[in-house]
Amino acid sequence: MALQQYFHACKYVSRNKVYMTQSSNNRQGKSPAEEFAPLATTFRRRLLAGVGSASLVAVGANFGGLTSFLLGLVPESGRSLKLDVLYPIKGYSRRIENNEGFEFIYPASWVGDQRLLYRAAERLERSLDPLPTNSPKSGNRPRKNVNEPIVAYGPPGSSGELNVSVIVSPVPLDFSIETFGGPKEVGEAVVKTITGQRSDVKGTLIESTMREDPKMNVKYYELEFKVESPSFKRHNVAVCCARGGRLFTLNAQAAESAWPELKSAFYRIANSFNLTS
Repeated sequence: MALQQYFHACKYVSRNKVYMTQSSNNRQGKSPAEEFAPLATTFRRRLLAGVGSASLVAVGANFGGLTSFLLGLVPESGRSLKLDVLYPIKGYSRRIENNEGFEFIYPASWVGDQRLLYRAAERLERSLDPLPTNSPKSGNRPRKNVNEPIVAYGPPGSSGELNVSVIVSPVPLDFSIETFGGPKEVGEAVVKTITGQRSDVKGTLIESTMREDPKMNVKYYELEFKVESPSFKRHNVAVCCARGGRLFTLNAQAAESAWPELKSAFYRIANSFNLTS
């Protein structure tokens, strides 16, 4: 039953769109990287030393993109300090979802799905309403649709076909993805579930790998697959893992025609997905 919920979650994000709603010349012809290269060493030393007073001014506000540029000189250090939550680093921002306990990076130009924000506000409003005496406690209220994304991002003003989303579903505390096989076996089952019994929908598993976080004791299954029908052709990269009675599924999808230019971004998104608690 728990694995079936995961399969349906993958089916939801792979067969449905997420709708998104929502800018000088260099001296002597030098690029910004060349012009500011001498600052890299100094900035790296100050940042690693705890951020010197001069750097604090820059990190305090992203004036004209200056902070993002400086952090881009030492991306590993900036990301380890989670500064990309506030300022994009190398074109990526970070989403940390403390309530559900996960994080990932996404293209800084992408925006959140406004429908999810509205629904979250509605849930908050409902949680503040008095409960009937025969109702469960508000903290135990389940979401109406456990297959609905917790978060979703995509290009502003797009059709929704290009997006990344995360679904969190309740599962038994002892649930383990590995029980159902390795990445390949689970990936093939996911693709089979997405295509269902429809002869006009075809799914193909392209790649399946596993990465492990010994500290958190979590195994991440990373799956790459295609879903095709007469009306659409989509490329997906998904990450799934389970911990503490919750099944996490990140899925990034794009039209097959756009895959070559998005390939590297999708891999970065998938590799950045981690549980935080």
